[in-house]
Amino acid sequence: MTTKENSFLNYADRRFRLSGKALIEDGHPYFVPTDALEARSDEWKDGYLSMSHYDYLGLAHHPALTSAAKKAIDVHGTGAGASRLVGGERLAHQEFERSMADFLGVGATLSVISGYLTNVSVIQLLLGPKDLVIVDELAHNSIMVGAKSVKSDLLTYAHNNLDDLERILNEKREQYSRVLICTEGLFSMDGDITDLPRLLEIKERTDCWLLLDEAHSYGVLGPTGRGSCEHFGIDPSRIEVAIGTLSKSFASSGGFIAANAEVIEWMRFCLPGFVYSVGLSPATVASAHAALATLRSEPDRVTRLRGNSRRFLRRAREAGLNTGTAVGEAVVPILFETPEDCVFVAETLMQQGIYAPPVIHIGVPKDLPRIRFFISETHTEADIDRVIAAVADASASAAAMRNRISAE
Repeated sequence: MTTKENSFLNYADRRFRLSGKALIEDGHPYFVPTDALEARSDEWKDGYLSMSHYDYLGLAHHPALTSAAKKAIDVHGTGAGASRLVGGERLAHQEFERSMADFLGVGATLSVISGYLTNVSVIQLLLGPKDLVIVDELAHNSIMVGAKSVKSDLLTYAHNNLDDLERILNEKREQYSRVLICTEGLFSMDGDITDLPRLLEIKERTDCWLLLDEAHSYGVLGPTGRGSCEHFGIDPSRIEVAIGTLSKSFASSGGFIAANAEVIEWMRFCLPGFVYSVGLSPATVASAHAALATLRSEPDRVTRLRGNSRRFLRRAREAGLNTGTAVGEAVVPILFETPEDCVFVAETLMQQGIYAPPVIHIGVPKDLPRIRFFISETHTEADIDRVIAAVADASASAAAMRNRISAE
């Protein structure tokens, strides 16, 4: 007789196998302690090089951030204490959120303990049974989970295909009280961007709302890193809700919401992911605020990041590598024909001191395995050329092995 424990373990194993367990059973490049790799840097001729971290503006070790975090711990301790609603907040929370709102040109912002939770919780707050949420099919998992967790109807439109979005709205809009469109500014898996001017024209003409996930856009898009609105020259007030994160350009952790001041005040009292979670810790607030101040005083970091990103994209395409629809803004994927090719290239890179794990099955369509390369303003031209040469050589080797096996 099957015990309850065995039944559960069998179920877990079956689900794991459906997610691609076979691809990693003989070893894998995930959960690598990167500090250990850094300590081994001398083992590789050109040293250790990470292409897997979100430190777009090179601020993770900036002395202004580390000293601000240490000072905050010395003054306020390590913990957040409690939910800000019931346990009170610190002046640093208010100061940071005002500074971020001023930087982005919005009414107000609200920081939340997790960027993932921010998307899920905001969508849950905004929609009800008589509503519809329409999501770009390649939007982040947090958006999809949030959209599936509400009692509203859910539809998806083909990635970045606004003709398809218009078709759906023409057919469905009149059937619902409220319609929320959810998409990303800079897509985290594909490195392409939303046509925001046309999207806004569509949503305003059809009386919809827009949730724009700017997690990878803030600090990246626009001349000074203010995101999609600056990139396209658009008034941020035209977007109902923008979602940001502190773990990318701001070298910290957590998420935040940017919206009209009255909307943010409502969320301070009613957003479940904020009300029932602790606030950001003192060190997190301090480091994120210092990162924002550094970005404002050193906008050339955005310029250097863009230059590095464009170089990476150009060199990859010159080498015949498949970069999909990437536009050359901080995130550039290289796509492979098979998951096995993708894993082989990632392992080959690691043998050369380049850390860039493969993305297979989870997070992307199963027929589009890739390695995502996150570009930083600290990367040099030599770093970029080294990576592209290594990927090109490893890709050729993987293809040759695959062809030889298929011919046998």
